[in-house]
Amino acid sequence: MTQVKLELHPQKTKIVYCKDSNRKGEFEQIRFDFLGFTFAPRYARNKFKQQFNNFLPAASDKAVEEMGRELRRFRIHLQTGQTIAELARLYNPVILGWINYYGRFYKSRLGQLLRRINIYLIRWARKKYRRLSIRANAWKYLSQIAEREPNLWAHWSFGVIPKVGSLGAV
Repeated sequence: MTQVKLELHPQKTKIVYCKDSNRKGEFEQIRFDFLGFTFAPRYARNKFKQQFNNFLPAASDKAVEEMGRELRRFRIHLQTGQTIAELARLYNPVILGWINYYGRFYKSRLGQLLRRINIYLIRWARKKYRRLSIRANAWKYLSQIAEREPNLWAHWSFGVIPKVGSLGAV
């Protein structure tokens, strides 16, 4: 590389073993981060629904942490002066961007983050409407809205729907 006047960063440049079901060897480096994704051995299912190990990308810990920070900065739960539709109009572009970029591979990695949006919406409803101060009532209210308007929030279209007695699923 010195011939073409390029330097390799010692921490960023490493040889990684792409371990999966067909490659059983043990090596020190079996994962790497690239463009917000962590490439690592992960479970997958074949067309016969059998589980096997494959080398797949998923949103990196650092990327999920940063999305969580951004979500916290939105302060959805404190914006009681706005309707749920106005909040959706404000934040859907960002949420949809996350889903389109990171949800392309290993969707379940985003599940916990997207469920947090529902938690913030519950907190918002409990602060905005006094009758929803009981958590179960707020969950019921939000699940009714999601049933009536399933495409209101981008993460509801993705499958993270608020349901009474659950935290949603991906």
